[in-house]
Amino acid sequence: MSNIDLGASKVIDEKRQGEAMQVETRVPLNGKKLFLESYGCAMNFSDSEVVASILSQEGYSTTRDELEADIILLNTCSIRENAEQKVRMRLNDFKNRKKRQPGLIVGVLGCMAERLKQNLLEEEKLVDIVAGPDSYRDLPNLIVEVESGHKAVNVLLSRDETYADISPVRLDEKGVSSFVSITRGCDNMCSFCVVPFTRGRERSRDPKTIVEECTTLFNNGYREITLLGQNVDSYRWNMTSKGEIKDQNLPTTNFAELLEMVALIHPLLRIRFSTSHPKDMTDEVLETMAKYSNIANHIHLPVQSGNNEMLYRMNRGYTREWFLERVGAIRRILPNCTISTDIITGFCGETDEEHQDTISIMQEARFDFAYMYMYSERPKTLAERKFKDDVPEEIKKARLTEVINLQQKNSLKAHKEFVGQTQEVLIEGFSRRSEEHQVGRNQNNIKVVFPKTDLPINSYVQVKIKDCTSATLIGEVVTL
Repeated sequence: MSNIDLGASKVIDEKRQGEAMQVETRVPLNGKKLFLESYGCAMNFSDSEVVASILSQEGYSTTRDELEADIILLNTCSIRENAEQKVRMRLNDFKNRKKRQPGLIVGVLGCMAERLKQNLLEEEKLVDIVAGPDSYRDLPNLIVEVESGHKAVNVLLSRDETYADISPVRLDEKGVSSFVSITRGCDNMCSFCVVPFTRGRERSRDPKTIVEECTTLFNNGYREITLLGQNVDSYRWNMTSKGEIKDQNLPTTNFAELLEMVALIHPLLRIRFSTSHPKDMTDEVLETMAKYSNIANHIHLPVQSGNNEMLYRMNRGYTREWFLERVGAIRRILPNCTISTDIITGFCGETDEEHQDTISIMQEARFDFAYMYMYSERPKTLAERKFKDDVPEEIKKARLTEVINLQQKNSLKAHKEFVGQTQEVLIEGFSRRSEEHQVGRNQNNIKVVFPKTDLPINSYVQVKIKDCTSATLIGEVVTL
């Protein structure tokens, strides 16, 4: 699983979203305001938009000012201990505020809610509501229960829930890029990962609803969507995991076919996806990417470790050789495709030799970017039950530092190859460092900074790359 750490997002442009909800849902506002804060992976941010939509149907408007909120919901992540600690600190702040603001409702959603329901509700008394990832439709009932003086919880996991019929309320302020969930849950059971226990079994969403949502986004001005799943390559509609057809009267759809359906919406709609799993990524997907220029030339392919024994302990379902063969297929079918990855250092029992195999696969695969972490043992995982977290913290840190230093060198080398090229960039906004520069991303998912233009966000521009760092391309807009 990929866990792109997007940090905490304080959402929302209240005026714009409030007006949008009145127009789209025709539900009168009830005067109450919702504040949502999301942590962790992109799936959580996507889920928060589903939650905002559900509560908009109850008359709630959304606000980006937590001080004026009547209800505060934190959509949480359990993938690493540090993420949980951040949430606990916020919950303690809100607990103190509740003493000064009677009637304030505080709730925890998502993976942390699923994992720590008893602690949060009864032992620590930090929240009023605990709702797991499959119970968001029940939030209006849970709120009513709290308003009647009770704590409320629903963490039941579902084999069917995909929220396919819910039109998410978009919480970003810019309206350039958006996430669209295509699957929920995960069946892979990687030994280090808590997701199968917090998000349940894998299920795919009806492709028609996915295409409809993406079409609506494009018509509303969005120019980039990311198809989301814990493992997008295992997307299969009307098929079992063994490829058997569930209903002979309905068509089947695999991930490559879904990609094509979305690509055909409009040539100006750029499509990304995350995350691919090495054991399931097919040449058919790569060939579909090569066929359509509006499918971004970037694949996130988590390796986690370069050692076969480590991959076996991690229960990843592939070998080093298989992974490198998949990288080779990407280079062959998509010569200009960038590849990013996830790497864990210090997993249970990792030796110096096994760590060096990770270093060598980084050198061989030449990743353009990587998300790199020290192993953090999570409760209820196979690793907690079966293995000992026996790599000392200082060794984990030293190995992580080595991995980060190597990746920075690899990223800088990869980015230097873009110098002198002209890249199509989708403008996302202004640089955080200077209002005199705009920023966007190219087809390869690399950030590009260039002097500001008169063009608005959502515009495509041609940028000639003049320089680079290990994280960014730097260029000037050119007219072709």
